[in-house]
Amino acid sequence: MNKFDNIKKLIVKDQLKLDCGQTISNFPIAYETYGKLNSKKSNAILVFHALTGDQFATGINPITKKDGWWKYALGPGKAIDTEKYFVICANVLGGCMGSFGPSSVNPKTGKTYEIDFPVITINDMVNAQYFLIKHFEIEKLFCVTGGSMGGMQVLQFIANYPNLSQTAVPIACTSNHSAQNIALNELGRQAIMADTKWKNGKYEDSNESPNKGLSVARMAAHISYLSKDALQEKFGRKLQERDDLKFSFDADFQIESYLRHQGSVFVDRFDANSYLYITRAMDYFDLNKKYQGNLSKAFKDSKTKFFIISFTSDWLYPSSENKEIVIALNSIGADVGYVEIESDKGHDSFLLNVPDFLETLRGFLNTSYERLNEKGI
Repeated sequence: MNKFDNIKKLIVKDQLKLDCGQTISNFPIAYETYGKLNSKKSNAILVFHALTGDQFATGINPITKKDGWWKYALGPGKAIDTEKYFVICANVLGGCMGSFGPSSVNPKTGKTYEIDFPVITINDMVNAQYFLIKHFEIEKLFCVTGGSMGGMQVLQFIANYPNLSQTAVPIACTSNHSAQNIALNELGRQAIMADTKWKNGKYEDSNESPNKGLSVARMAAHISYLSKDALQEKFGRKLQERDDLKFSFDADFQIESYLRHQGSVFVDRFDANSYLYITRAMDYFDLNKKYQGNLSKAFKDSKTKFFIISFTSDWLYPSSENKEIVIALNSIGADVGYVEIESDKGHDSFLLNVPDFLETLRGFLNTSYERLNEKGI
């Protein structure tokens, strides 16, 4: 029995033309829902996950047995209140939690695609998830939201479907991947491909995975999700359960042990090839280029109300990049709000218990929802 047999999936029978030129059909999109859709189907929120997330945004992930990645923000009585809203969250195209990805079986060969999987983009991910909206027969979402790569999907979604959501909340994201972020992703990819067990992407039949390379990739990425101050406050130069240096290459420092742990637990839940494909999709993301260097053109046909959130200590997607999106929206007279949340937790702030962020998100959603109800929408 496949571990994904009991999760929710939509088999998309329609054809989807990918940016790489290939066309796919009869492919699965794994998803989860939270809360109930109201009679008018006006309370739906589409949540997009980040690089290593999945459809299990809250509650216990049935595959990993761990808490959902947005447990602080999403759930009954929380910022995204599942007693009020109907939340849909899908595993992205290229993912490894049941959606069509490198681990899927190629019907032409009877074997997993692995590195023969088509290269995908953020645009492809969003267009694939559009079929979920059709599946639920939702004419207009109340909100689309997500952080990091999830925020990129929010921007792409509104650009592609300008009148399919009342509100949009991109969090800690960017309109195009910077050279720094492309470099960080390339570091991770090279770590995976340098692992002898990667076998040029054809490792599934060997019953071995490039876990060492994937672990290093996760360690490098995880550093970028934190802030210097948070690392210093939590770890400093504290030694790992000893009083003095060992004069070896063991994990002398607590931060070393922490990173090694992050790497080791990651390989149990994520596929190395999926990591390659999804980071590549992030690197290719460039809404500015798609609209001839004028980001505002991406949203010129939309009446969506935007609320953009960034964090002071986020150096991966700094506030300056989030403000560029605000400026583009302001230039076309869009309805846009912006807040920069004070936090020392770095890019990961949107995933953590940051009260100011959670209350800000709750306030925007509830106020917007109440106003729409007053208008009878």
